[in-house]
This record gives sequence, structure tokens and C-alpha cells, in this order.
Amino acid sequence: MFYKRVLDILGGIVGCLITLVIAIFIGPIIFLKSPGPIFFKQTRIGRNGKKFKMFKFRSMYMDAEERKKEYMAQNKMDGLMFKMDDDPRIIGSEKKGKDGKPKGIGNFIRDYSLDEFPQFFNVLKGDMSLVGTRPPLISEFEAYQQHHRARMSVKPGITGMWQVSGRSEITDFEEVVRLDTKYINEWSIGLDIKILLKTVLTVLKQKGSV
Repeated sequence: MFYKRVLDILGGIVGCLITLVIAIFIGPIIFLKSPGPIFFKQTRIGRNGKKFKMFKFRSMYMDAEERKKEYMAQNKMDGLMFKMDDDPRIIGSEKKGKDGKPKGIGNFIRDYSLDEFPQFFNVLKGDMSLVGTRPPLISEFEAYQQHHRARMSVKPGITGMWQVSGRSEITDFEEVVRLDTKYINEWSIGLDIKILLKTVLTVLKQKGSV
């Protein structure tokens, strides 16, 4: 665990520097398309049920959380997570490409997982790790059954086992739990490095991005 924390600190420092550079370019575009803060913070559940503020680049309109209820019927997951195709709450999603898919700045940010970069600040603070499990919302955590809570025995991560296993295709939360449990049981520094490398390839190929 000492070496994992060292890896987190080193990765966190590099990631924070990259985040600042990204902010210079996409920050003004986010503000022009949807006036408001360029960073989005949200209370999530971390290791052993501890609450923390998670940071992201804002890729959705300011009223996204309020509008979420409107689209629950289109949720691809089973209720303990939320995911939908062509989410209209994403900034600029009304702009469509020749293939009919949304091509807004928010979609670009999410396709290349740029929204995740501010989480490197969470990694430096110690709330998160580079690799771990997905940090759930409070409402999601409160709906967990006992066996779901086992995935909270480690720090949540920017990436993890299920993210590099085809996260866009996985719609069963129990499969997410299975992959997270597999990660916890088989954890090693080598596994973390392998997942980090696979994450880079996954993002570059835009395969499985949220």
C-alpha cells in the first residue's frame, strides 16, 4: 500500500499539471457554451463509506442534476448507476454530426475522458487513487445491498477493472461489482500499472468511454 500511495502521488502531480494545461484550452469553451463554473464538484462515497467532494471538468449544462429525473426511464443500468445514450444534458449535444451522433464540446470532453482529469487533485488529497473502484453517489450507496458494500473497502479510483473491460457495454451493476471484487482480491502494483496502460489505450481508441 505504501508503493501504491507513492504511485498515486507521482501520478497525481503529473496529472494535476496536465489538468491545468487542459483547463487553459477547454475552460473558456465550456464557459462560452454554458456560462458557469468550468469545474463540477459532487459529493461521492469513498473508502469505508467516507464522503468526499469529487472534481470534474463540467461537461453538462448547469441544470443537469435537476433534469436527471426526466430521463430515468432511459437509464441503461439497473438503477444503482445511471447511464444513457446521447444524453441531452451534455453541453452542445444538440449539435449532430453526419452520423447523427452529438458532437458538442461536452461530448468531446467525455469521449476522451478529459472530464476525469480534475480527479488527480482528489488523488493528491488522498480521497482517491489512480486505480480503484468507481465512487458512487450518496443515493446509489444508500441503495446498496450488503455484498455491494464490499467494493468500498478500497479507495475509489480514476480508472479501474470495469472501466477497461468495456464500460459502455456493461449495463449490469452486478457485473461491475464482480469486476471490482476481482480487482480487490487480485490487487498488486503490477495490476495497477496494467490497468493504467489499458486505460490510456481505451481512451485513445474511444472504446468504452462514457
